Amino acid sequence: MPKPLSPKQQQPISLPYRKLENLHIIFWLFKDMSWCMQWRPLGIAMILPTLIAAIIITVRSRDIFSEWIHNLAIIAWIVANSYWMISEFFHFDNQILYGTWAYKHLAIFPFCIGLLFLAYYYGYWKPKHKEAETTL
Repeated sequence: MPKPLSPKQQQPISLPYRKLENLHIIFWLFKDMSWCMQWRPLGIAMILPTLIAAIIITVRSRDIFSEWIHNLAIIAWIVANSYWMISEFFHFDNQILYGTWAYKHLAIFPFCIGLLFLAYYYGYWKPKHKEAETTL
């Protein structure tokens, strides 16, 4: 688990890191816009660059715990969002899996994993490390 930095140790966000974050937003918007417009090839093609950028951002943020944990939640969100998009593109989203659960409902698991990361951070870690970080 990454060690927290004191406010004095924290560095401003570098330009290459900021550029990757901005590129990540572009990838994500193209993915979701393609989903909205039912552009299946582009939507599916944008999953990998969106996810790879998120993973790189997460790895690069590992020295700042609050950033790292939020980026882990973003990865979980992208996975859930991408699965849901694929289920709609290939029309198995409303097929019944079990009881009242359709296949699209499986997206709840990565969504919940992301929420668990944030619940841990806000409910347990942050209250115990008030002096460690000033961000988020």
